[in-house]
Amino acid sequence: MGRGLGNGTLVPHPDFAPISVRGIDVMLACGGDGRWLIEYRVDGTDDLITPEPAQARRAEELWKHTCFELFIRPEEGDGYYEFNFSPSGEWAAYRFKAYRAFMTDMPLITPAIEWWGGEMRAAVDLSGLPDGDWCVGVTAVIEEAGGKRSFWSLAHPPGKPDFHHEACFAFEVPAAMRA
Repeated sequence: MGRGLGNGTLVPHPDFAPISVRGIDVMLACGGDGRWLIEYRVDGTDDLITPEPAQARRAEELWKHTCFELFIRPEEGDGYYEFNFSPSGEWAAYRFKAYRAFMTDMPLITPAIEWWGGEMRAAVDLSGLPDGDWCVGVTAVIEEAGGKRSFWSLAHPPGKPDFHHEACFAFEVPAAMRA
């Protein structure tokens, strides 16, 4: 794929404990062509609920069920991007001009999403995003038995779960690492 950008382990928000999921490991890699590969590995899938396979297409409100997410904030300005990947194969991409403000659908080539009962791989073309250094957030919403949801991130802000909060953009990716 190209250059490995890093690995990490997502942790659950302290107010939303999971049932059987014990951890989520992530790996980020990027090719010089702007394509990123994001892998999520869920440890403890006994009670995990995932959406049924569907046609690869843009969809809304994927976060209401098991969904894996990527947030990218370029160094310039207050804007950022959100990408949602569902085990169903559905996806979403948004651009925000500021914190939770002025959200618009972002044009995107359909990402390649693969799901193997606890492991997800999403390949997405991010070549259209601004140059420069980026702060990245890697997150997940996990649905388990009875509709119980837990919220996972590299870091959490105080209070309720908020993946858009600057504390969640916990991983720095210098432009030189993406070249």
